[in-house]
Amino acid sequence: MGGEEQRDGKEASRVRKNSYAVACSIIGSIISVLMGYDTGVMSGAMLFIKEDLKTNDTQVQLLAGILNVCALVGSLTAGRISDYIGRRLTISLASGIFLGGSVLMGLAPNFGMLLAGRCVAGVGVGYALVIAPVYAAEIASADIRGSLTSLPEICISFGILIGYVANYLLAKLPLVYGWRAMLGLGSLPSLVLAVGVLAMPESPRWLVVQGRTEEALTVLRHVCDTPDEADVRLAEIKSAAGLSEEAGAATHAPGGGKGVWKELFLHPTPPVRRILVAALGVHFFQHLTGIEAVVLYSPRIFKAAGIATRNEVLAATIGVGVTKTVFILMDILMVDRVGRRPLYLSSLAGIIASLACLGLGLTVVERSAPHHSPTWAVVLAIATVFTFVASFSVGVGPITWAYSSEVYPLRLRAQGASVGVAINRVMNAGMSMTFVSLYKAITIGGAFFLFAGLAVAAAAFFYLLCPETQGLPLEEIVDVFSQGWRERRRTSALELPVSGGGKARGAMMT
Repeated sequence: MGGEEQRDGKEASRVRKNSYAVACSIIGSIISVLMGYDTGVMSGAMLFIKEDLKTNDTQVQLLAGILNVCALVGSLTAGRISDYIGRRLTISLASGIFLGGSVLMGLAPNFGMLLAGRCVAGVGVGYALVIAPVYAAEIASADIRGSLTSLPEICISFGILIGYVANYLLAKLPLVYGWRAMLGLGSLPSLVLAVGVLAMPESPRWLVVQGRTEEALTVLRHVCDTPDEADVRLAEIKSAAGLSEEAGAATHAPGGGKGVWKELFLHPTPPVRRILVAALGVHFFQHLTGIEAVVLYSPRIFKAAGIATRNEVLAATIGVGVTKTVFILMDILMVDRVGRRPLYLSSLAGIIASLACLGLGLTVVERSAPHHSPTWAVVLAIATVFTFVASFSVGVGPITWAYSSEVYPLRLRAQGASVGVAINRVMNAGMSMTFVSLYKAITIGGAFFLFAGLAVAAAAFFYLLCPETQGLPLEEIVDVFSQGWRERRRTSALELPVSGGGKARGAMMT
């Protein structure tokens, strides 16, 4: 009986510790709501901006994509800034920048100021996309890290859903006020975050790199099950950071991450080179699946599929937002149980099938006489928009951020993640700014057939070059990349018979 009570007490303590880490990650991820809201609200606001400001298709594409171009500035500097001032203050800085951009957009009297406000907001988005998953990865324990590093993606999705709902509700306002209110509301989450960030602890791994080991130990004792576990994790972090146990001196002197770019790109070790390929590759392929085209231009896709009125189109986009949110929640529940690889590859299988069917449905609708499209084609096109969003959201979407934020060694993590986000924003901007021109050149159905082919390439890349990281402490993940994919498969084949039906460690790594 006493043993059961002791186990129950330990389990209750573990839940409390994990709840603390979850709460910190949620607060840190609120910044991602801003980016999601901007994407979602802009999809509907563009309909009203075009009517009010008389913009053409080129200006619409520029407005859609400029946020991601400017996010490059934020993403490429966020890693270095966060190494100097810390993860927590970087989140606060991102929130302030986005607040300024939202105010500019909400008060914009013309296209020029609207574009300027979107540029400012883009810099804040770049900061947010780098720092939210890095903070979550560094505050979480190994057994819940996948779920917590997926939180920024659920926050983005929730922001998109809020944006869609805001479009639907504010569409009833007079034209001159409606789209400005939609864009100006993005300032509210910034104010919430400015207060909430004060309750967050700093990343224990960043504190260790700065030589502030006592503060790091205090944070670890809040998120670890026992004081002994906190001491062990602190020792592992100090070792990974190049700090001696006795004096706390660093072999790499703390100072804002100097020399990291040389270690990443000029003189990378073989494991770091493999990590770079994997981490940057998942960002490269994420938007080649066409998710930005579907989310940002879903009103146009629904119109092409035969949904006629503006209210019906906006209501359908709310359905897209709900689908995205629900399936990302499913990913959060499964990613630490199932693993990154099975979810990611299953997600891509659904994406490929959905894109092929969406391309077929839209092609048939486009080639039919106006208002005489076959019912099956209309239903297929609309349904596969939802199955595509569901497939993306249960794997490729959140796992891209989780995987790319956890694979880097501690010293390289923030700046490595910033390069990944820069690539992500370039691909996002490319899709945002070219989709209308692309579907006019090769038809809207042809565009989605193209995306399906690119998703096949993404599946081959992830299968061959991205090993499993489920359940491994951050400090051990670099060991997974010490072998190339051929060596990992050979090791797996040798160890599987030895495991006797259990999951061998080598199998987990392949």
